[in-house]
Amino acid sequence: MTEVKDYLDQHEEKLDFFTNAITIAHGQNHPEVFDVRKEYLNLKDAVAANADLNKNFDQLRETTKNYAIPNDVCQTFEATYHMLKNADAINARG
Repeated sequence: MTEVKDYLDQHEEKLDFFTNAITIAHGQNHPEVFDVRKEYLNLKDAVAANADLNKNFDQLRETTKNYAIPNDVCQTFEATYHMLKNADAINARG
């Protein structure tokens, strides 16, 4: 848990900004980003509570189709999914 918590803490400002930004930029064509934002906030809460993060990452994988990046998105969208996927991989190694 410590390694994934450290990773999420290190990227918290960027992930918070990016998950919000992609709802604005891509929400019309990719409504799943609203769920990604909500699930990211739930993940932050779970980390703060030292809870098991597996269900959070399961939900993110389902929502993002295993972090698949659509062809019509910006670099911020891509970076968001990459950071979340990296956090998921760290958690899986956990």
